Amino acid sequence: MVEWTDAERAAIQDIFSKMNYETVGAETLARCLVVYPWCQRYFGNFGNLYNAEAIMANPMIAKHGTTILHGLDRAVKNMDNIKDTYAELSVLHSEKLHVDPDNFRLLADCLTIVVASKMGKDFNADVQEAFQKFLAVVVSSLGRQYH
Repeated sequence: MVEWTDAERAAIQDIFSKMNYETVGAETLARCLVVYPWCQRYFGNFGNLYNAEAIMANPMIAKHGTTILHGLDRAVKNMDNIKDTYAELSVLHSEKLHVDPDNFRLLADCLTIVVASKMGKDFNADVQEAFQKFLAVVVSSLGRQYH
């Protein structure tokens, strides 16, 4: 079980309350697919992913990126029980989609970069620490089925 300080909870809730899910979600997933092209194999039915421009302009990528961020809302609302919150998603990604669990970490890293770029100086070391702790718990929870 993860222990959260009041400051960590406040920082995470603040980030998500101010986030533009459509923009951040699209940029995050697109960045992940451009920087880590092997992740594209899970999105074969999303059409043209042949280059960075195509990925960035792909409406299906943008929509799925938004879906991912809305999925993180569940963790924000259930910070004391993230592992159980994502139990079904862990099974889905493991047994049906066969997603390499390391891809969750790569996506979390891309999300951190995008959030940092949007928040600027407000994404200070304390906020980053809380955000990365939160994402580490989410990544661990999504990968739980693999262990």
